[in-house]
Amino acid sequence: MARKQEIDFELPKLDDLFTTQQERDEAKLKKIHDIPLDQIDDFPSHPFKVMDDEEMLKLVESIREYGVITPAIVRKKEEGKYEMISGHRRKRACALAGIETLRAEVVEMSRDEAIIFMVDSNLQRTKILPSEKAFSYKMRLEAMKRQGKRTDLTSSPVATKLKGMRSDEQLAAMVGEGKDNIRRYIRLTELIPEILEMVDQEQVALRPAVEISYLPKKMQKTLCEIMDMEQCTPSHAQTIRMRRMLESGKLTEESLLAIMQEEKPNQKERLVLRDSRVQKLFPRNLPAEKREEYIIKAMEYYGKYRERLKESKER
Repeated sequence: MARKQEIDFELPKLDDLFTTQQERDEAKLKKIHDIPLDQIDDFPSHPFKVMDDEEMLKLVESIREYGVITPAIVRKKEEGKYEMISGHRRKRACALAGIETLRAEVVEMSRDEAIIFMVDSNLQRTKILPSEKAFSYKMRLEAMKRQGKRTDLTSSPVATKLKGMRSDEQLAAMVGEGKDNIRRYIRLTELIPEILEMVDQEQVALRPAVEISYLPKKMQKTLCEIMDMEQCTPSHAQTIRMRRMLESGKLTEESLLAIMQEEKPNQKERLVLRDSRVQKLFPRNLPAEKREEYIIKAMEYYGKYRERLKESKER
């Protein structure tokens, strides 16, 4: 029996029949307010860092000149204040610019809907740190599982193709990562802050970091101290051995030290600077492989400065 073809008569919605375009535009504008900054709380456990870097300075200047062009997204809290969903950098820029309010749209969202929206809006940024991916992927995946694998909470064009997939497979398709990589990034949430910072600074690669994440926190702390003492980081093969020794009950502080004291060809005569004061002196967008050249040029410049200073004192 032939299936009847459904006909779309393109009938207008009821709202369109009984309201004018001007009324509809005004209704939308009613959701946008200038909200005092002290009335907007940050999103709980917000995984994305808000940094006072060069990009922030550009945003501050833009807001001073043009205001907040794209409204932030907030939701009303029970006690009357607001919770930021999207716009943490705009809020910080307003504070730095001396502006006491933030232009924001007030929306109604459940906790899980807000998590998904918050993560998706931030994943559009060009540079995302491994730690940011780790905690945002974990939050979004947990929210998706609580939602029963709903795909209607995202505006992703692939949403209709995700039915029947597991939550981790859905997330992988949405963010353009392999599901194995999703799992690896989420494992990073088990690292102590000191080692996670090394991952962000590209001092420890993703694969070794994942293996380290299986070590107890106390053992991670010991490993961190050994790395600082020996001025080196473990290879992927070394971290695999550490994990296997842990599983067999043979991993001790002494065995960790013995592994880290092994000579690796790629770390001969290598200088590793982990002091936070040094890290802050590097330009934010400077690739890790160019830091050595940057240090050499800075030292050459400082050497010439000392020579000039010495000559001026001898005159």
